[in-house]
Amino acid sequence: MNKSLILSLSAGVLVALSSCSGKMGALSADHFTVDPNPLETVGGEVPATINGVFPEKYMKKKATVTVVPELRYGGGQVVKGQGATFQGEGVMGNNQSISYRLGGRYTMKTNFDYTPAMQQSELYLTFNARIGNKTVKVPAVKIANGVIATSELYRQTLLNGGACIAPDSFQRVNAMKQEANVRFLVNQANLRQSELKNNSVQEFVKLLKKINADREQLNIQNVEVSAYASPEGGFDFNDKLANKRQTVSEGYVKQQLKNTKVDAPIDAHYTAQDWEGFQQLVQASNIQDKDVILRVLSMYKDPQEREQQIRNMSEGFRELANEVLPELRRSRLIINYETIGRDDEQIKAQYAADPVKLSLEELLYAATLEENPAKQAAIYKKTTELYDKDYRAYNNLGVLAFNEGNNAAAADYFKQAQHVDSKAPEAFANQALLALQQGNVKEAEAKLADAVNANGFNEVMGNLNIAKGNFAQAAENLKNSDSNSAALAQILNKDYAAAILTLKNIKHPDAMTSYLHAIISARMKNKYASNSYLKEALQKDSSLSKYAEKDLEFAKVR
Repeated sequence: MNKSLILSLSAGVLVALSSCSGKMGALSADHFTVDPNPLETVGGEVPATINGVFPEKYMKKKATVTVVPELRYGGGQVVKGQGATFQGEGVMGNNQSISYRLGGRYTMKTNFDYTPAMQQSELYLTFNARIGNKTVKVPAVKIANGVIATSELYRQTLLNGGACIAPDSFQRVNAMKQEANVRFLVNQANLRQSELKNNSVQEFVKLLKKINADREQLNIQNVEVSAYASPEGGFDFNDKLANKRQTVSEGYVKQQLKNTKVDAPIDAHYTAQDWEGFQQLVQASNIQDKDVILRVLSMYKDPQEREQQIRNMSEGFRELANEVLPELRRSRLIINYETIGRDDEQIKAQYAADPVKLSLEELLYAATLEENPAKQAAIYKKTTELYDKDYRAYNNLGVLAFNEGNNAAAADYFKQAQHVDSKAPEAFANQALLALQQGNVKEAEAKLADAVNANGFNEVMGNLNIAKGNFAQAAENLKNSDSNSAALAQILNKDYAAAILTLKNIKHPDAMTSYLHAIISARMKNKYASNSYLKEALQKDSSLSKYAEKDLEFAKVR
């Protein structure tokens, strides 16, 4: 018994001494996992989630250990991440307590500001440990290798989508209409000569003559005749009256078409009681009881009840009879026609002969007919000479400079566009693109706030969201775009099927198009396709070779 007691006491003393000893020993990389591994850039940073385990009988009861992630890169550069502190059971403090006997698990998050040199890097955990007041050395542990910086490729992919063109509004065929109004006396349907001599009717007839004289540039669709009776009086009487007004008005139109030798269908109809027109005129009037009358119209749907309620307002009805009702006894004669402008070849010929005779919209459109950037630039420059108060040609010259990689010239043109129009939306959007290309996300965001109505806004916003790490939103912004940036957003969302389709649909594929193909193939473990696309990319742009050599996207297919 005494011997057993002695052995038990000895074992207890050994355990106590062990838990309080001055050594803690090294930790193995097997005690840690990192997500993701390799690390990946998101929004200009390198985030990491580290899951660790302190093994059984490791954390001394009086020990305190601060774990600090370090990213080591570039031949000696070190950047420290956010640390976390843990303590043994015998330490009084607010840090996570780890059992000596059972050990413990923990999770810590950290992130580093990305620089390109971090592609080749190593993630270490360092340990600042002490037992009581005594510092204890715990060796650093390497837990991950390298950073995949695919999300940072937006600075190259945005070039393929191009900058934001300020569009022309040229339309060769434009739908037009011209309306004449003929008023009738109360309860009558005869056309008065005084009405047929009013300005709107004279312009109506003049246009028919013009259409007959210029059939190449003016194409009539139809003539619409709408006859009305004012809403006072019984429905049956007004129905017959409005019908008669339609008949005489239609007859007048037929005679004018015959006189001017214009062939066009007539669409004739009538409205027996024009309550809709009545409401519009009352709303626009200064009648004293206007609000009451409008309220009656909303409360009563039956025409007779409406009329009776309005007649009950004697003063109000007198105003209606004098100011509103005469305007409703009418016919509207509407010519629906098209103006036909120059076709593409005519615009080209006119530009070659004398660009001064082209309108602003025709000049801007003429530039879109050319494939050669130099010819486009010449047209835009001529446009700035002839129409220097419009910002679009200046902006589009900036787009051409941007597409050629001349950012200084592009920036100058965008400023000129803003000088002409301080709110030029495409100029702001393009300045945002320039900022993104330089990695200046905050400036890009500020510029884009003034570009909401810009043509191509979603393309720029998509690139901005890639830069900010909002990959799902970026894919949504770029869903209607066939560009490298759209494919990049889909890759970052791991939607590889969509990305492949986008890349195939790009009109002008470049080196980055092939490079993105290579990344997708590598992620899908297609070694042959990945290497083939990568070779194609480097043949198109050899400057990608240094980046590709360090790119861990290809680590498993080399």
